[in-house]
Amino acid sequence: MKYGQGLMVVCAAGALSACGSSDWVALPTLDGKPALVVAHRGAGGTLPEETVEAYARAIEQGADAIEPDVVSTKDGVLIARHDPNLVFSTDVAQHPEFASRKRKLSVDGEMQEGWFASDFTLAEIKTLGGISTDAERPQEFNGKYKIATIQEVIDMIKKSGRSISLYAETKNPTFHRQQGVPLEDKLLAMLTAAGWNDRAAPVFLQSFEPGSLKYMRSKGSTVKMVQLIDADDVDLKTGALTFAAPYDRPYDWAQAGDKRLFSAMVTPAGLAEIKTYADGIGPWKRYIVSVKGTVGADGKVADVNGDGKVNEADTTTQPATTLVDDAHKAGLFVHPYTFRNEQRRLAADYKGDPKAEFKQFYALGVDGVFADFADTALAARAEYLKQVGY
Repeated sequence: MKYGQGLMVVCAAGALSACGSSDWVALPTLDGKPALVVAHRGAGGTLPEETVEAYARAIEQGADAIEPDVVSTKDGVLIARHDPNLVFSTDVAQHPEFASRKRKLSVDGEMQEGWFASDFTLAEIKTLGGISTDAERPQEFNGKYKIATIQEVIDMIKKSGRSISLYAETKNPTFHRQQGVPLEDKLLAMLTAAGWNDRAAPVFLQSFEPGSLKYMRSKGSTVKMVQLIDADDVDLKTGALTFAAPYDRPYDWAQAGDKRLFSAMVTPAGLAEIKTYADGIGPWKRYIVSVKGTVGADGKVADVNGDGKVNEADTTTQPATTLVDDAHKAGLFVHPYTFRNEQRRLAADYKGDPKAEFKQFYALGVDGVFADFADTALAARAEYLKQVGY
């Protein structure tokens, strides 16, 4: 569905409401229900991500689902971290007792230097504090909050008293197998112990590597599974997506010599293939709505707003692709990522309002959104639903 078509749904629904016939409103989602709001890494927009406190805040905000990335410790305990390399999101560099653990390691073909979770026991990792991964976000909580385990996240959901889904990602699964600490069996065992390893469970399992999802299917798990779809960046001169390693293709494809790019997944054939092992897709949002800058006389993308930087704030959105409709036709739900509030991340036509971006995607029929600021996504959804008379 193109953006204009989404607006027609909104306008038509608004007309029904005005006529007093608002009992029936067809939302353009796969199941006709409002889109889910997934708290990306917890309340990562305001607190150090994937800490106990960040997940507690996301639950308080009212998120429909909370997302931990699944990484393993040396002793095989599953923890919530976006990167196996702890240098990116913890204060490990400030701990002299771990200075000797620093090393170089290839993660999905990319050589990184730092401290890696698979070199630490859980007890050691619990001495570390999470830090903000965005310089524009609050820094006063750095080092104060501890890394959450996946079991702690499950326990928090169960104790919440609300219907909240666990939306877990097997992070770098090939890398973890190479390190001797595979993720999938342990994760499935935890879900089974929680009574959550079936179709009706409040669980989504996602991965960029198809092999991880296929393996968990082969183990008999019927929980909802989601194929993540990445790209490297957007060429702001053209609005086209760019592909460079390690964001060009799933790493298990790269290991197997499969030369296809992630973009192959959004074709009708790619979507049909995904449907054989997954229930939905989690594409980078630029697969649905891309952005394009203004090219100046010098051939460079112009700093339109004059802030001395060239970023998404200097761009305008492009017409929506047909991906949402194509996925729905294939029977797949669509949960794009990641929506953020910072002004530098908002195209100029959103006029500085992050809710405008959410509303555009809700109108296009996405079935869920990954948001660093779940409270903003929820507020935008409430306004959108009121607008369409739902």
